[in-house]
Amino acid sequence: QVQLVESGGGLVQPGGSLRLSCAASGFTFSNYAMSWYRQAPGKERELVATITSAGGTTTYPQSVKGRFTISRDNAQNTYVLQMNGLNPSDTGVYYCTSLGYWGQGTQVTVSS
Repeated sequence: QVQLVESGGGLVQPGGSLRLSCAASGFTFSNYAMSWYRQAPGKERELVATITSAGGTTTYPQSVKGRFTISRDNAQNTYVLQMNGLNPSDTGVYYCTSLGYWGQGTQVTVSS
């Protein structure tokens, strides 16, 4: 069955960095685009990054553009969200998703 497992969340100070990983299994990973979403307390889930199947195209909303970078390793069935210049508004649960499946989420907290 399809499984998506996130890791790498935690507590970081404003201006810091975190690297989230998502390990995928149960489907042909290299055939599909992958995305990261986040959900802050009391807010709707929002898209933060998408990468195409071969990794040639990435897209970001303005809120994270220039700070977040999504990448993938199709040989390892993993993809990564590198987050730099974090600020408190980046706090939330981060999810990886593809094919309508979602991981369990990993908490990111940005606070001094």
